[in-house]
Order: sequence, then structure tokens, then C-alpha cells
Amino acid sequence: MTQPAGSSASFTRGLNVLISVAESGEARADEVAAELGLPLSTVYRYLRILRDMKLVEERDSSYLPGWRLLKLAGLDTVRTRLVQVSHSVLREISGSTGETSVLAVRAGTQAVCLRQVESHQDKRLAFRIGQVLPLYAGAGQRLLLAHAPAAVIKRVLEEPRRRLTERTLAPDAILREVPQIRRNGHLVTRGEMSVGAVAVAVPVLVGGEVVCSLAATGLERRCGEAWLAAARGTLTDAAQRLGDDLERGSLEL
Repeated sequence: MTQPAGSSASFTRGLNVLISVAESGEARADEVAAELGLPLSTVYRYLRILRDMKLVEERDSSYLPGWRLLKLAGLDTVRTRLVQVSHSVLREISGSTGETSVLAVRAGTQAVCLRQVESHQDKRLAFRIGQVLPLYAGAGQRLLLAHAPAAVIKRVLEEPRRRLTERTLAPDAILREVPQIRRNGHLVTRGEMSVGAVAVAVPVLVGGEVVCSLAATGLERRCGEAWLAAARGTLTDAAQRLGDDLERGSLEL
């Protein structure tokens, strides 16, 4: 049956809305409308349909790729589950620390910001959801590198890399820290990716394997040693709860 032109155009607009959210990682309806040149009411209509189909999800007036879209994109069961359950955990971390919370996963020799909740501070640090990050710099990323297979660590440290700040570690220094990171169960970094930033990260384990990192990141001038200690405790508790939730979810599938 031949589709009328109007239906074809409507289908294309809906796909463009979905693509806009998927490529941005997180977007408000007005941003999608501006990018596509569509009326805001039209964008909301498509977003409601996509939300009902679990292709996007609505969080704090923004829209993100939903669990079904990520599953279609090839994410494994644990990562799909992470998308479903991690937002409330990240909100608790940000609420407790007052700073941005980030959940990152390793994808080969890089990391990906899978989820985050931004701080309400006027000046804050944040990534984009879906942003690809280097494994050799930053608390959450280097923690994932430390728990990666030896072949991955070797490849990351041998590949050409960009020194992001004066505090970005050299390959030999990164390699020396790997055993210590594994023993400590957390990592604190200062200014490795952004000047003036500080971050603390912990691993989330499922079945004894590290599936992601949880991190809190803010500005050094307001995040001192007391903040780091409190944030580490908050992250450790959150990682235990998230790991337990993921474990239960895996057993139920």
C-alpha cells in the first residue's frame, strides 16, 4: 500500500527528532525544534510518541536516548539496565556532593559518558551524554583503564595521545598507578582533563567485573579534602547499591 506524501513527511520528521536526541545525547525540546526548524508543539508531539515507545526518556525537562534505542544500538544487557536504573543514583550523588555526577563505561580503548547529572552551581564541570572520553585522563576514565585487560592498557598507553593539561600523566606514570588504583578501590584526580578540576571515582562491580565507574567532579577551589572524603563515601555506597541492583536485574532476565 502506497503511503501518502503527508505520512512520509511526518515519518521523516519523527526520525529526525529521534536522530537529534541520539546524536546530542541529551537535548531540550526547544533545542531540537531550533535545530530542525520545526514548531515546538510538533517536536513535543513526536517526543511523546518516542517516549511512549521507550526510544527516548524524559529527565528534568530534557530528553535522552531510551533503553530500547540503546539496546537496538547494540548495548549489552548490563549497560541497557544501567541506563534504566542509574539516573536516581546519580541524582543522589549530585544532591549529596553538590557537584556533577558521572557514570562512564569503557568502549574498547576509550570511555563513554553514559549518564550524568549536572551540578546546580553557576560554574560547574560536565560532559555530554554519549561523549567519547580518553581512558588515560580523568578519575572515572583512568579507573576504568586500571581495571581493563592488560592488552587494552598496553594499547592505550602506546597510542598517540594529546596532553590535555600540564597535569595529564605520562604513560609510565599511568602504568605505575594501576596496581594502587586496584588496591585502593577509588581514584582522585586533579586537573588532568580540565584546569582547576578535581574528581573522585569508584568502580561498580557485577559478578566481580567492573562494568562502569561512578564519579563526582567539581572545582578544586570549593572541593577540598573534606569534600573528597565525603564524596568518596557517597560514591562507595552508591556503587554498592547500583551493583546489587544490576546483579538482581541480570538474574531476573
